[in-house]
Amino acid sequence: MEWRHSGSPHPKKFRVQKSAGKVLASIFWDQDGILLIDYLPKGQTINAEYYTTLLVQLKDISKEKRRGKVTKGVLFFHDNAPAHRALATQKKLAYLDFQCLDHPPYSPDLAPSDYHLFPGLKKQLKGRHFSSDAEVIAAAETWLDGQPSEFFFFLSGLQKLEKRAKKCIELRGEYVE
Repeated sequence: MEWRHSGSPHPKKFRVQKSAGKVLASIFWDQDGILLIDYLPKGQTINAEYYTTLLVQLKDISKEKRRGKVTKGVLFFHDNAPAHRALATQKKLAYLDFQCLDHPPYSPDLAPSDYHLFPGLKKQLKGRHFSSDAEVIAAAETWLDGQPSEFFFFLSGLQKLEKRAKKCIELRGEYVE
């Protein structure tokens, strides 16, 4: 039932276009660019077991793509997702010689990918309709490949991190978008 005047036309009903769904990408990057992009298969979740296999892939790819740079271990920064905090993950990080920077609890706004990498990607994909996951992946990778090398220079990301961390401290850890 609806409220309307007796002479007014019926409201138009719009058909909702079914989207291609969601694609979850894990992107590992450093100051020289993208190292690894992994797309989570449909129906799976990222747990410690899945994440540790990604870390092993990351180590292998880092050796290949960054020859000579990974001699003293890796300084690694990720957020506080449960799969990242799991004991199995912590053991694997130690085994791979990845030294982790502590991420403040309850501060997702301090993850560099969230404030440095993804906003531009989201802006690029916003409002577009994709008929398949493959189209979404192709559009995302085209955007990432098109970024100048300076985009990945981590210093600018660290400067943003410093600014955001100060803001977080001023607000006593409250979430800031």
